[in-house]
Amino acid sequence: MISPKMLELGKKSSVIREIFEYGLKRKAEIGAENVFDFSLGNPSVPAPPKVTEIMKKLIDETPAEVLHGYTSGPGDMKVRTKIAEYIKSKYNVAATAGLVYMTCGAAASLTITLNAIVEDGDEVIVFAPFFPEYRVFVEQAGAKLVTVSCKKEDLQIDFDALEKAITPNTKAVIINSPNNPSGVIVPEKDVVKLTEVLNKKQEEYGKVIFLISDEPYRELVFTGEKVAYIPEYYKNSVVCYSYSKALSLPGERIGYIFVSPSMKDAGDVFAAVCGAGRALGYVCAPSLMQYVISQCLDDTADVSIYEKNRNILYNGLTDIGYTVIKPDGAFYMFVKSLEEDANAFYERAKKFDLLIVPSDSFGVEGFVRISYCVDTALIERSLPAFKALYEDYKNE
Repeated sequence: MISPKMLELGKKSSVIREIFEYGLKRKAEIGAENVFDFSLGNPSVPAPPKVTEIMKKLIDETPAEVLHGYTSGPGDMKVRTKIAEYIKSKYNVAATAGLVYMTCGAAASLTITLNAIVEDGDEVIVFAPFFPEYRVFVEQAGAKLVTVSCKKEDLQIDFDALEKAITPNTKAVIINSPNNPSGVIVPEKDVVKLTEVLNKKQEEYGKVIFLISDEPYRELVFTGEKVAYIPEYYKNSVVCYSYSKALSLPGERIGYIFVSPSMKDAGDVFAAVCGAGRALGYVCAPSLMQYVISQCLDDTADVSIYEKNRNILYNGLTDIGYTVIKPDGAFYMFVKSLEEDANAFYERAKKFDLLIVPSDSFGVEGFVRISYCVDTALIERSLPAFKALYEDYKNE
């Protein structure tokens, strides 16, 4: 009567969402100030004032039939042109509006892209730790998710493992830098090595292997380290971008897909993107938000607040004795669990009203993710609870 696969997905929410819902109940019981909820990657920093100003101006000055009407399916041509010009000027990539497709955020960008390029039996490689919904997106498109574990000491790409994972069935590799859940940035030298591996495998198998760059955190960087723009390094690449984090607009659901102009048959790939968008019902991204972001392409929320949060949390946890992979971007921190079973560690942390996400759903064991896009005061209040949790283990 109904799809068993969709029924299972509908009944079982993500671990992150389950923890968040538990947090809501717990806050109602003991007060929000007493619960240290690090579960959700929901930006706490407000959008730049410019965003609100542009919204107000558009509402006041734009005819309703334009502001609230449909754009073309792939998005408003003027908006797409501005994005293409921005990409061209910032990254020196020959972008055109005809290769930009407006979407409802990064999730839609990834879903559309995967449905555009994969066929049944294809394989898509992801680097663990990875955003759990990758599995849902890949499998929904009809492909198989193949996990390549990163090196444990720094969570960077294990190239020996990658080369072994690539087969004649490999259709795409997804890269996410800065990374969710670790905040790790893939250094430029590793991006170059990645492209060398993929080019070698393309030649060996006589086929295109796509490199999909998932980029909601591109602007959230603290170290000054370069975040490589993938189309500069690899011809057969697709960028899936979102303004949710850079502009603190997760609820507005706006982003885009950019197909590299250097790609083999780029026009056909973009046509397939349009076809996938049509088939999935992802056409005409929110008109108002298209017009808003077209005037904010080089703006970001105040990233310095996330850097401050990172420093307080990293220094506090390492001083206590925790082992932490120091993040260079995004607003997530990967912390080594105090026991092998990260789920058991999470359950024990709940005794101290610390809500942290076990790493199993991210494709690795023995870590927890802490999302520090929260009020700085919450992080400061949480440190005694982290210390109490640490001592609870040490006193066994």
